[in-house]
Amino acid sequence: MPSATLPRFDLKGWDRKDIADPYPVYRRYRESAPVHRGAPGTGGPETFYAFSYDEVVRVLSGPRFGRDARVASGDPGTVPVPVPAEYRALRAVVENWLVFMDPPRHTELRSLLGTEFSPSVVAGLRPRIAQIAHELLERLGRQREADLVEGFAAPFPVLVISELLGIPREHHAWLRANAVALQEASTTRSRGGTGGYARAEAASREFAGYFRREVRRRHGDDRGDLLTLLVRARDGGAPLTVDGIVGTCVHLLTAGHETTTNFLAKAVLALRARPRVLDELRAAPELPPGAVEELLRHDPPVQAVTRWAYEDTRLGAYEVRRGSRVVALLGSANRDPARFPRPDDLDVRRPADRHLGFGMGIHYCLGATLARAEAEIGLKALLDGVPGLSGGGQQVDYADDMVFHGPSRLVLTLSDLP
Repeated sequence: MPSATLPRFDLKGWDRKDIADPYPVYRRYRESAPVHRGAPGTGGPETFYAFSYDEVVRVLSGPRFGRDARVASGDPGTVPVPVPAEYRALRAVVENWLVFMDPPRHTELRSLLGTEFSPSVVAGLRPRIAQIAHELLERLGRQREADLVEGFAAPFPVLVISELLGIPREHHAWLRANAVALQEASTTRSRGGTGGYARAEAASREFAGYFRREVRRRHGDDRGDLLTLLVRARDGGAPLTVDGIVGTCVHLLTAGHETTTNFLAKAVLALRARPRVLDELRAAPELPPGAVEELLRHDPPVQAVTRWAYEDTRLGAYEVRRGSRVVALLGSANRDPARFPRPDDLDVRRPADRHLGFGMGIHYCLGATLARAEAEIGLKALLDGVPGLSGGGQQVDYADDMVFHGPSRLVLTLSDLP
């Protein structure tokens, strides 16, 4: 059973030090028990947190857990997504995200999108991804100080996914600003407040209006981008609504950019703290195949994902009732010594051995192939294009978010910039 000396676990209310390095916290709980009951709520469902690799895998891949709170509760009136009912535009967008769907709707949409994220399509995008990375580094110029989040890590994946969706370049800055505002809903949930919902609601209205106009423009069009593919599929009888297309586009834009942004920023921090590893990667003509996988394992950009218990079941030492919320802590599972020897070491030669940075099961990240290409190309561009990356000072501010986890600012004072 969990140690009586540990307080009930919660993802809210962390101090700045623990947000920047949550792994000692995870270790204390994981060593006490593989599963912990969450802090008492205010009338909501009981929550359990899975810390060990084995229990996280069970939650992500087992049929007893799913994404739809309505199925778990048995009440069709249950709020299906974690957005208060009064934020109608935000809920309408989020309800159509692939990550909140179960089969058969999930299967149909994932199958439709799968071809656009296939290895062959991503391989064809690699030269353009490399060009985008090079252009961003050129824009940083020869500054003595550079915020690598604002100047590189954040715009880089937005530009890539915009190319895939077929969004004109002049709209990219606007899309990035709204994607950041939408993400504040996640930060608001992690803080336990409501402040970011209003901004996320406004961004959702902007996105809905924009993508609805784009859907109308693409009716009967023959462009080869992903948005046009979705419109053609809808026109050809696929079970897609306009709201479904809008939600899918927003999901790809927001989820795809936040994860790559966090990966790149945290990879730079990890390598700056380990100059010998940084020099090893810089000396390699190509990154070792396991380098990106190890960085994803060591400090994943998504720390936690939520599931709902679809039936009464046992998890760790607990009897988990149907309708309970279960949070799988990917960051903790990826540091479980029962699965990964010397889990706190960053070993870029470690075999890529089933880390959970992209999740597992039917919700394994749809864009994992694209995300890996962005991570590899973006990291290599930074290693080759910023000679002073290993030296100088740094100022780091982490976002107050224990789900989408990473620095909101990473200002480096460098001796050499391109």
